[in-house]
Amino acid sequence: MAAELYPASINTNLPNSNSTAVTAASKKTIVQVTQTVTTPTTTATQQNINNNNVETASWQATHPTLRERNALMFNNELMADVHFVVGPPGASQKVPAHKYVLAVGSSVFGAMFYGDLAEGDSEIHIPDVEPAAFLILLKYMYSDEIELEADTVLATLYAAKKYIVPALAKACVTFLETSLEAKNACVLLSQSRLFEEPELTQRCWEVIDAQAELALRSEGFCEIDLQTVEIILKRETLNTREAVVFQAALDWAVAECKRQGLGPTSRNKRAVLGKALYLVRIPTMTLEEFANGAAQSDVLTLEETHDVFLWYTAANKPKLEFPKQKRKGLTPQCCHRFQSSAYRSNQWRYRGRCDSIQFAVDKRIFIAGLGLYGSSGGKAEYSVKIELKRQGVTLAQNLTKFVSDGSSNTFSVWFEHPVQVEQDIFYTVSAVLDGNELSYFGQEGMTEVQCGKVTFQFQCSSDSTNGTGVQGGQIPELVFYA
Repeated sequence: MAAELYPASINTNLPNSNSTAVTAASKKTIVQVTQTVTTPTTTATQQNINNNNVETASWQATHPTLRERNALMFNNELMADVHFVVGPPGASQKVPAHKYVLAVGSSVFGAMFYGDLAEGDSEIHIPDVEPAAFLILLKYMYSDEIELEADTVLATLYAAKKYIVPALAKACVTFLETSLEAKNACVLLSQSRLFEEPELTQRCWEVIDAQAELALRSEGFCEIDLQTVEIILKRETLNTREAVVFQAALDWAVAECKRQGLGPTSRNKRAVLGKALYLVRIPTMTLEEFANGAAQSDVLTLEETHDVFLWYTAANKPKLEFPKQKRKGLTPQCCHRFQSSAYRSNQWRYRGRCDSIQFAVDKRIFIAGLGLYGSSGGKAEYSVKIELKRQGVTLAQNLTKFVSDGSSNTFSVWFEHPVQVEQDIFYTVSAVLDGNELSYFGQEGMTEVQCGKVTFQFQCSSDSTNGTGVQGGQIPELVFYA
């Protein structure tokens, strides 16, 4: 488990409270998220206070509930009947505890202290758990309080699993799901498999599939183990080009060479990849992608490069070791918010004004693009700037063009990458079109639309300056993955 250690909360309300400081270890953070919870700490010089000097007549009276009094005993030498030496040698932390409290909160501790094979040692070594995580575990067992930090949540999940504290483990998983995004999805996939957390694994796959290019190009992908790399490369629903998959495999190989102390030569990169190289579906690249990428990587042998070129061009195709079937990717879904469309001789016009609508969903989805109406007077080309915002902050935008054919069909325009949209939060999508032709527009708009397993709600946007609203206008469709 690799995670930075930060001070865990330590209670100083008792005269002899053992306020041991958790030393920050210079380890690489496994997960990068923005949510953090910091708690106070005091100096380690208070660790061995003489219990004979404690004023025991006051603190019980000032804390009337059992929970309060129990919480005060957290990380406290007073009445402690066991000590843990937590962490690896050289970076360990001595933590006082009370057997009864721990046994009540964990069947593992119950067996350790009161079972048939109970240990009589007053000092127990736990080298595989990080001190910060162990203190978070103990604080929960003493007070029911859960204080999770981004840099120690994985280590805390490990501790909660080790000592069978399911409520804390569930809180850790929820924390990780909330912080999940493309840049850490591959790392969390690896960890979710290790901890056997199927719900977290499924959430990781949703992000990796929908935002495959971002996930594969992230630093996190280069940090995962080979087995997880192979599982990702086998994935049928990766929603990206195969050239991106191939480059991700090479980037991982460079990082693995460094971890093994090897130079990043073509031979070494191929060696560390092993059979994983043959999970990349090289024949499904375009000829141009192969010629400008994989063919010049020096990772393929001359024979493999020659055979792939023949595969593209020859009638009698050679046998290849690489999979030839294109990945299925994801099928985009469309939420259509109008019941009919129309056109009139004086509308819908575009002179740089904004068409905009707000929407919310009842489950996480990934917005990939918008469906727009085109010309009502024949074939026409439009320039369009599309944008997605949350509470005024731009999440994605793209400047592109589309050609309509004069029908009332919708025409899709896409963001560069699908954007994760959280449930029960209103987002704003906008389109600024530029074209001389009048277009169709929607009518009989709906405030709520059921699309598969996702329910959309719509409301008018103050950004809309061209007439689009819930009842009518542009932006008839939201294109998404779910």
